[in-house]
Amino acid sequence: MRMDDERESSNIDDRRASSGGRGGSMPSMNTMMMLWPIVKPLLRSKFGMLLIAGGVAAYMLGYNPLALLGMGGSTVSRPVDKVKDEKQAVFIKKVLASTEDVWKKQLRGYREPVMVLYRGSTRSGCGHASAQMGPFYCPADQKVYLDLGFFDELAGKHGAPGDFAQAYVLAHEIGHHIQNLQGTLAKVQQAKQSWGGSSKKSNALQVKVELQADCYAGAWAYHAHKQFDILEPGDVEEALRAASSIGDDTLQKQAGQRVRPDGFTHGSSAQRVKWFRRGFESGDLRECNTFK
Repeated sequence: MRMDDERESSNIDDRRASSGGRGGSMPSMNTMMMLWPIVKPLLRSKFGMLLIAGGVAAYMLGYNPLALLGMGGSTVSRPVDKVKDEKQAVFIKKVLASTEDVWKKQLRGYREPVMVLYRGSTRSGCGHASAQMGPFYCPADQKVYLDLGFFDELAGKHGAPGDFAQAYVLAHEIGHHIQNLQGTLAKVQQAKQSWGGSSKKSNALQVKVELQADCYAGAWAYHAHKQFDILEPGDVEEALRAASSIGDDTLQKQAGQRVRPDGFTHGSSAQRVKWFRRGFESGDLRECNTFK
């Protein structure tokens, strides 16, 4: 993507220095209570104090000492490459600015959302946010939450590297913001509540929500390239590869599960590619009606 000359958005809530950080979030109170019977006798000896100090030091360096006790993962989070992290932050701020410029022109009365950058964990208007959740949009506070470490997972775990793949991820979340402004998310929530405990029907409806956000992301790409000439050869393929790599059927197979369409919440790889492509080829939000 050609973004060097583009502006950065000012609608940023940067919590990277105050959220999870290198060591991630602090252990919960329940975990601390469980550890107390182990920690208490260690406080009575110099050797025990050294063990505690070593555990704290390991935690600050990004390693999880609880893993030695069979509690938690092997690491809390990897140390942050600050140079790379800042470069990604600048890039994604420019992508956000591009969505602002496109949708303010295409949608009358468009209100810009805020993007929260954080590490490890933070609080959102929709409750606790953690890196394990991946990027998400919270309609309660109209903010997009993003831990930049997700892009490493997108490239490494899902095989979808590239700057335009990252841009697609953010554009998809902005698509949910548009749905919120249009009242779509509220209607979907009402429908789910009226069905009670029908997870099958709720999942099917949620798939339509996610596919529409993919289509909106494609429409953004169409208009952003038309306005700013940002696309380079291979960019669209990056987005399509990203959309395919996080399709529900692909994720189920990666988890060693059989493909269960009634368990889909985002759509199959083929569906996600189809709807992004439809938005990109038309640039028309009217073509993104997945609820027909």
